[in-house]
Amino acid sequence: MRLALSILLLVAVAACAKGSNSSAGAAASAAAEKNPASASDGGGVYSANCSSCHQANGQGVPGAFPPLDGNPTVTGNPVAVITIVKNGLEGRVVVSSQAYSGIMPRWKGLLSDEQLASVITYIRSAWKNHAPGVSVADVQSVK
Repeated sequence: MRLALSILLLVAVAACAKGSNSSAGAAASAAAEKNPASASDGGGVYSANCSSCHQANGQGVPGAFPPLDGNPTVTGNPVAVITIVKNGLEGRVVVSSQAYSGIMPRWKGLLSDEQLASVITYIRSAWKNHAPGVSVADVQSVK
């Protein structure tokens, strides 16, 4: 009888916890839509996809790939950097009096909106940059 009661209690607690987790998951999902993405997640996305050109330190390669560290486009209006990361960029750009002519690949369709938000949040706050993060909703609002 005591074993049966213990099992029943465990099943009840597990069912309660399962219901609680789904509510917590829904709340976390709703919060993720409204709040900036995790910069720590973005660091991994950056390392895997961006650092080969822009370097791990965000300094870029002179004449080839512009720096992200201290770049006013990165830290300015988030729509500009979201547009560039999402849709790519081709042609001449000038950063800190240095001209760059190259191609920034389009990451839309290759990275999820969540990954785009987290990597943009990362580059806006990494190194000497101190700009606020962006949310998934911010990324989705840019076509």
